[in-house]
Amino acid sequence: MRAFRRLCACAAVTMAIAGMSMPAAIAQSAYPTTPTPQPQNPGQPPGRVPEDIPRPVIGEAGTMLGIVRLLPATAPGDAFFNDPEFESKLPKQAVLEAGMGRALAQVNSEAYLAHEHSVAEASPFGVGIMGHVPQVPGGLAQNALSDHESPTTSALAPPSSPADQLVRLSGLNGTVHARWNQETGPCGVAPLSEARYSMASGSALNQIPGLGGSVLEVPSIAEARSSVRLADVPGQTGKAVTSTSELQISQVKLFSGSPQEISVDVVGRPVVVATATGDPATTRVDHTAPVLRISQGGREIAVLDAANPTADVPIPAIPGLDQRVLDLGVLRLSLGELKQEAMGNEIRGTARLFDLKLLDGTKLGLPTALAQISFGEQVARAAAPAGGVNCDPPAAGAAGGAEATPAAYHQARTQPLALTSGSYFAVPIFWTGAGLLLLGSIIVAALPRRNAEH
Repeated sequence: MRAFRRLCACAAVTMAIAGMSMPAAIAQSAYPTTPTPQPQNPGQPPGRVPEDIPRPVIGEAGTMLGIVRLLPATAPGDAFFNDPEFESKLPKQAVLEAGMGRALAQVNSEAYLAHEHSVAEASPFGVGIMGHVPQVPGGLAQNALSDHESPTTSALAPPSSPADQLVRLSGLNGTVHARWNQETGPCGVAPLSEARYSMASGSALNQIPGLGGSVLEVPSIAEARSSVRLADVPGQTGKAVTSTSELQISQVKLFSGSPQEISVDVVGRPVVVATATGDPATTRVDHTAPVLRISQGGREIAVLDAANPTADVPIPAIPGLDQRVLDLGVLRLSLGELKQEAMGNEIRGTARLFDLKLLDGTKLGLPTALAQISFGEQVARAAAPAGGVNCDPPAAGAAGGAEATPAAYHQARTQPLALTSGSYFAVPIFWTGAGLLLLGSIIVAALPRRNAEH
C-alpha cells in the first residue's frame, strides 16, 4: 500500500511538471515565426486572399516646409529587388537630405500588409540617405488596420543643443490620423489618412562662417498638412480619390541677420490637389499658387504672380568668403513651379515655392550644385479604379441568403486564423498541469496511512 501511495504521488508531480513545461518546449521547437504561406501544389489557394473591396485605391500626399539637399540628383536609384535594368530607370537621388516640418499621408489598397493600407506620419524634421528615409525620433505615426476613430497629437518644445547650429525649431505640434474599415476598406471612413505638423519658428544652417546669421529662417508660424480622402463626383456614382498637400506660411528670410538678407512674403496658401475619378478625361491636378513679395534692405524689389512667375535677385558678396568657392551671385526664384504626370487613371503633381542653389559644382567638375535648398515642397498622387470607387453595399443574397447584410457578408468570408505556434495553447496547458498537481495532492491525502509497527 505504501508503494502504491508513493507511485501516485510521483506520477502526479511528474505529470504536473511535464504539463507546465510543455508550452515552452512546443513554442521553441515548433514554429518560431509565422512565415508567409506559399502554395506548393497548383490546386492550392494563394497565400494571400485579396479583400472584397474597391480597388485600386491609391493616394499619397507629402508636404515639407523646407529641405536641404547635398549633391542633388547624383545618387543612383535603388530597389528592394535585384533588377539593374529597372534601377537604371529610377530617378537619381541626393546623397543626403535634411528637412523640417514633414507631413505624409498614404493610402494603398494593394499593400500586402494589412497595417499598411493607411499610413499617416508627421515629424519636426526628416532625413534621407541615398533615397532611403529612416524613421526619426520625435515624430508621430498611425497605421490602419486597425481603424482609428480619433487622431494622435503631440506637442514638443526642443531644448537647446549643439544641433541648433544645423536646425533650430520651436513650438512644434503634430497630428496624425489613419483610417481603414476592416469590412468596407476605404468606404465609410474619413479621412483615409491625414497628417499635420506646425512650428512657431525655425531656421536652418545657422553657423555659416562670415554670414552672421541663418541661411534660411521662418520667423512666424508655418504648417504642413497632407490628406487623402474620398470625394463625390458630379454625375458619377463612384467616388474620386483626392490627395491634398497644403502649405501655410507667411514669411521666409534668406541670409537672415546679414547685409544680404532677403525677405520673401507669401500671400495666399499653396495647395496641390490630385484627383483621380476613374476616368482619364476628368482625372486632374489642381494647383493654387500664392503671390510672393520679395524685399531687400526694406525695399520691395520684385513681385511674383501668375503674370510674372520668375525673378532674379542679385546677392551682394559676403565679406571674408572666397567667391570661387561660394558664389551666390544671382538668386533665381520661381513661383509655384508645377510638374504633373498622368498614366491612365493615375495622376501625380509636384510643386515648390522656390529653390536656392549653393556651392556651384561645375567648378569642381560636377553636373550640379553641391547643395540645394528648396522651400515649400509639395507632392500629391492619386489613382482610382475605372468608374471611381464604388462604396455601394453588396446586393442582397450575395452571401448567407437573401437577407444577408453587408456585415454578415464579410463575416461569412472571414477565415479562422492559423495557429502556428504552441504559445497559443500556453494557458490551457498551464491549467491542465495545475489541475493534475491538485488531483495528485487529493489522492495522496485521501489514501489512509498505516502507522509503522515497532
